[in-house]
Amino acid sequence: MNKKASRYCEQCGKAKKACICSLITQIDSDIPVVVLQHPSEVNQPIGTARILSLSLPHCTLIVGEDFTDNDSLNALLNNGDVDFALLYPADTATPISSWSSPAKKARGIILLDGTWRKAFKMYQLSSNLQALPCVMLDEGAMGNYRIRKSPKEGGLSTVEAGFHALSALSGNEDKYQPLIDAFNGMIEFQIKQMPPGVFERHYGKAD
Repeated sequence: MNKKASRYCEQCGKAKKACICSLITQIDSDIPVVVLQHPSEVNQPIGTARILSLSLPHCTLIVGEDFTDNDSLNALLNNGDVDFALLYPADTATPISSWSSPAKKARGIILLDGTWRKAFKMYQLSSNLQALPCVMLDEGAMGNYRIRKSPKEGGLSTVEAGFHALSALSGNEDKYQPLIDAFNGMIEFQIKQMPPGVFERHYGKAD
């Protein structure tokens, strides 16, 4: 067995000592979710996209940068039963709570997993994403990504964005709370691994 592979969980992809599988709760959700992950995020120890893909039965995770000719994504977009919107702060974005399918189809959400700069590049490169309606989270959606700095105040992790989007689409926040519980558990573990004073020095005081 490859020594490097043996150090990582085959299910969640994280180092075995940081495995998040025990934190995951399967959620009975019928809302299709597509996570488009930038390659630079694949091996991030504090990446959160896997929480979504492990928790949701209808979640697809696709790695790439330019998705214009991505067969997997285009097959999902061409599914006549689902209308997808992209969670992205484009000038034309509308609040997710007011977005509805013109044809009264099932609604699905696409999330970009990457830094703001990488997400912008993914959007600019992918003509199929630019053709989609864009939605934004409702005002007041807050994040708790305490160990990864964001250039945007109150910036959300991918799993937090997914939680708020799914809660808005379903009207049932409690149903998706396990996503946040898993996220918080992962964050607490990472903070405990830091040497004394590191968290306070780089991210502010611990709760």
